[in-house]
Amino acid sequence: MAAEGLSRRIARLVLALVYGAVGVIHLKSPEAFLAIMPDMVPFPREVVLATGLAEIAGAIGLMIPRLRRPAAWGLAAYAVCVFPANIKHAVEAIAINGKVLGWGYHGPRLLAQPLIVWWALWAGGITDWPFGRRA
Repeated sequence: MAAEGLSRRIARLVLALVYGAVGVIHLKSPEAFLAIMPDMVPFPREVVLATGLAEIAGAIGLMIPRLRRPAAWGLAAYAVCVFPANIKHAVEAIAINGKVLGWGYHGPRLLAQPLIVWWALWAGGITDWPFGRRA
C-alpha cells in the first residue's frame, strides 16, 4: 500500500469518526447549538437535528466505497453551510454550556474551515491536490 493511500485512509477514518461523534452530540444535545444558530435560519432546532443526521450519514458514507464521493461532497458542503454559525459563535462570544471560548479557540477554528472542506474532498478521493495525481 502506498503511503498516500494509507494517509488518505487514515484521514477518511479520522474525519468519519469526528463527524460521527459530533453528529451524535447534535442529536443528544441540540440545545447547546441553538445559541449559535444564525437568526436567518428557520426552525433552528430541527435544523440542528438535521445537521446531526447529515454528519452521521456523511461519516457512514465516507466508509462505503460507492457512497464515498457523494458523502465527501456533502460533508464539504456542510462545512461551508455551518460557517455562519461558527462566525456568530465567535463574533458574539456566545457561551455554550456556560463557557465562553475566546479567540484562541475561535481564530484557529475559523481559519481551519477551508482545511475541513479540503479534508472532506481529499479523504473522499475527489481531489488529489496538493499531492498530485494518484497512480
